[in-house]
Amino acid sequence: MAQERPARALDPEDVRRLLRCSQEAKRSAYCPYSHFPVGAALLTWDGKVFSGCNVENACYPLGICAERTAIQKAISEGYKNFRAIAIASDLQDDFISPCGACRQVMREFGSSWAVYMTKPDGTYVVRTVQELLPASFGPEDLQKIQ
Repeated sequence: MAQERPARALDPEDVRRLLRCSQEAKRSAYCPYSHFPVGAALLTWDGKVFSGCNVENACYPLGICAERTAIQKAISEGYKNFRAIAIASDLQDDFISPCGACRQVMREFGSSWAVYMTKPDGTYVVRTVQELLPASFGPEDLQKIQ
């Protein structure tokens, strides 16, 4: 399991970089069925950013969300300690929010890191994984039965 660290505010430049990277990642989305492009940018504790986009499939359940793409890219490169993730979509009136599956995958790597949910105009709201998935089940819960 990843080391749990308390969330702390990102400096404005890191926020701008995450928002920009999530918007750029959205451009690569493969979404011929939903026509709902999503991009994500994941910030590690040492400052590396991994981006991801949603990738749909004609067999709908096999598609993957942008957030999970970014997380899997980071894991495949040896990173497990995350500081923040930004999510971008084309929703104009609402902030894009991660689905339940993405929230659970985020939770695997801690509950106190930040989730920046954005609008195309650059505005955002930020919540911790814990706030998005309260009373969650995580890796430490498996230790309770051993």
